[in-house]
Amino acid sequence: QVQLVESGGGLAQAGGSLRLSCAASGSILRAFAMGWYRQAPGKQRELVATIASGGDTSYADSVKGRFTISRDNAKNTVFLQMNSLKPEDTVVYYCYADLIPAGGVRADYWGQGTQVTVSS
Repeated sequence: QVQLVESGGGLAQAGGSLRLSCAASGSILRAFAMGWYRQAPGKQRELVATIASGGDTSYADSVKGRFTISRDNAKNTVFLQMNSLKPEDTVVYYCYADLIPAGGVRADYWGQGTQVTVSS
């Protein structure tokens, strides 16, 4: 059974940095796009960054130049390096992976969410 386990959230000061990690565990035949969304209370989940299996990346305008997404295909792990953090980055971050599990069908899988809090 595939699970996405996130780590690295927490508290940072404005202007500081945090690094999120998300590892997909279980028997995985192939992973396609992986990435991060975030969701504030009462708001829709919004895309933060995605990375294709070949390395192409895409970012929300609000994080361009501050956040960097990367992945380790051998470990089915995706990272989000967050620099120059702002108080408005304070939300829960969710990782996702578009993948094919062994014996299964292609689908999106989600992590449990990790809280990022940026103090001013």
